[in-house]
Amino acid sequence: MARRRPPTVHGCVIVDKPAGMTSHDVVNILRKRLGEKRVGHAGTLDPEATGLMLVGVGNGTRLMRFVSGLDKTYSCEIVFGVETDSLDSSGAVVAEHKMAPIDIEKARQLIAESFIGDILQVPPMVSAIHVDGKRLHELARAGIEIDREARPVHVFSFDVEATNDPMVLSATVHCGSGTYIRSLGADLGAALGGGAHIRSLRRHSIGPFSLEDASSLDGPQLEPMALMLRGMQRETLSVQQIDDVLYGRPQQAWGGTGPWAIFSEEDELIAVYERWKDDLAKPSVVFGGR
Repeated sequence: MARRRPPTVHGCVIVDKPAGMTSHDVVNILRKRLGEKRVGHAGTLDPEATGLMLVGVGNGTRLMRFVSGLDKTYSCEIVFGVETDSLDSSGAVVAEHKMAPIDIEKARQLIAESFIGDILQVPPMVSAIHVDGKRLHELARAGIEIDREARPVHVFSFDVEATNDPMVLSATVHCGSGTYIRSLGADLGAALGGGAHIRSLRRHSIGPFSLEDASSLDGPQLEPMALMLRGMQRETLSVQQIDDVLYGRPQQAWGGTGPWAIFSEEDELIAVYERWKDDLAKPSVVFGGR
């Protein structure tokens, strides 16, 4: 068996995904344009959704787990009175409801009471969650719907504003990783006595990253791997200390809870350390150095 060619292009790309393509399409485009096969993304966006994606390239893929769990901010429109099988405008209509024009103050009150903080959310059938070895969206395409357990998610804020259409609210949501905006829209519709779906979903931020950082797929900008650790506590070690890092030796944990991005005095990313036990930390990713 031929050995896999080691990656030669390393870094990250911050992309503003256009509508009409999957997150995997974005990865394939970047593989071709950057000449590197090892490319991966954090945080899937639906084909019709637009906005921020963080993409690791080469050794940058080893850092993806440190950004996949970051909080995110989205905007969308919630269309009341119509339910779809996908919970967004790309799906087929499955129910229609006669609802009065939306009382925005009542909507805000319901959101404050039931949609902020730690909540339980049933993932939609069109999600990528695995159940018995298959993704939910694969079962949905086969016409199979199964019971799903509600999962805990966190919503920091859920703001709605009126639009020119009395049956449509614009929404901005700041939430923890794993939150489904489609489900928030559908659940708010049900709470208001009918149903709803969302449209025009756009992701504006992932942790400390925003659309202002993004480049387009037409001109992707390869950034250093270290950029993916923006916001992570940073520690600079001496040459002697880096020897211990390269041998994978535990270190006395630094201040804070970790993880810690470890750099050389020449500003080279060497490793990422995570708390291990007691007051020690050990490397979970090591890139080398010296």
